[in-house]
Amino acid sequence: MERRAAKLTQGPVGRHLTDMTVPMLLGITMLMAQSFIDAYFLGMVGDRALAAYSFGFPILMIVTSVAIGLGAGTSSVVARAIGADDHRRARRLSTDSLILSFLITALVSVVGVLTIDPLFRLLGAPENMIPMIRSFMTILYSGVPFVVVGMVGMSSMRATGDTVLPSKLMIAGAVLNVILDPILIFGIGPIPAMGLDGAATAGLIARGAIFVGTVYLLRCKLDMISYNKPRLPELRSSWADILHVGIPAAGTNMIVPVGLAVVTAMIARYGPEAVAGFGAASRIESLVLVIYYAMSSTIGPFVGQNLSAGKDDRIQLSLRLCAVFCMLSGLAIAVVLALLSGVLPGLFSDNPDVTNVTRMFLWIAPISYGAYGVVMVVNAAFNGLGKPMPGVVISVTRIAALYIPLAFVGQELFGIAGIFAAYAVANLVSGAFGYAWAKRTAHRLCDRRAVPVS
Repeated sequence: MERRAAKLTQGPVGRHLTDMTVPMLLGITMLMAQSFIDAYFLGMVGDRALAAYSFGFPILMIVTSVAIGLGAGTSSVVARAIGADDHRRARRLSTDSLILSFLITALVSVVGVLTIDPLFRLLGAPENMIPMIRSFMTILYSGVPFVVVGMVGMSSMRATGDTVLPSKLMIAGAVLNVILDPILIFGIGPIPAMGLDGAATAGLIARGAIFVGTVYLLRCKLDMISYNKPRLPELRSSWADILHVGIPAAGTNMIVPVGLAVVTAMIARYGPEAVAGFGAASRIESLVLVIYYAMSSTIGPFVGQNLSAGKDDRIQLSLRLCAVFCMLSGLAIAVVLALLSGVLPGLFSDNPDVTNVTRMFLWIAPISYGAYGVVMVVNAAFNGLGKPMPGVVISVTRIAALYIPLAFVGQELFGIAGIFAAYAVANLVSGAFGYAWAKRTAHRLCDRRAVPVS
């Protein structure tokens, strides 16, 4: 059994960030690839299966937001406890986070199953698809506790500075899911073809395996699970600390799809081809931004440990290195996407009305990807500092105060190009504003050296 010390408070800052980010990049990339493969197999089953899967996507986004929020809260408090060299408290927080996650997601699952029919009717699902959606979503909801508890457990691992173990779990889960997909969707030998339910079952088994692996590693390798019965005051304290960061972090992640829905409605004025082109561009964007998702998952634990150790210089350097990397890599991504803008849209459609919109997006929006990466990093850093509200303010400002109003103005002046330009401006302004705010906040907190971990 290996007990982890606060290793992120010593050694080269750049090396720590690189060593933590690369494994997470591999793991997240594999999970994203697995979701694309899911959609590919269901497309082979038929349009109805793919449509039913798509109807469930908003629910998956909400569940993911809950998991990200609870994970951010867990990572923040555990990292700060480790930075303060309080392993007993870190283990208690890690254990209590799993209990809290299970209770919340069990409730979500029960409510979800009971509301499948009215919810999806409200979302516009055709009546003849409700039975298929009900069957699929019942399986999906039964796996929600495994998904969320597993993600929260991996957040505890990252809080110790170890991103290799969670990366291996994500890769193993994605590979298992991909192997099971064709077997359960199309059937083989004595295993019947289950179609959409097969995809849900494959996901359930894979997430269950990740959950078991996470609990095993937390207990047997990292000594981050306690089997001692928690005292009620201590349990309440743990949950309050976790939710202090977790609730705002979950809300922050829910802001983006809300803004996306508004912008999609604006683009819909130009016809379904424009929406299809925007959708294709969004898929390309999700792939190229994966490096920033990985980096944002590692900066929080690094900042948290160094905050408790009072090492402002290391926090300031980490923010500076991340910002420089984001801006340089963002510039490189923009150049590459511009050069490939004549090729990539054709992978999704041969309709000029679709490809022209995708091409336009690839020429305008990527200019700001580096700044968007900075936004992700500083929001995660605020969570690591135990100060989640600035991240909420930055995200709300980016979407509600900048992107959407500027999109309305840009649309009136320049059409769809104006909407995409508004996105770029919102990212650039938010990135600069967020970076300056994060540096000031970290400096102030380290000067005080009075951040509680319990």
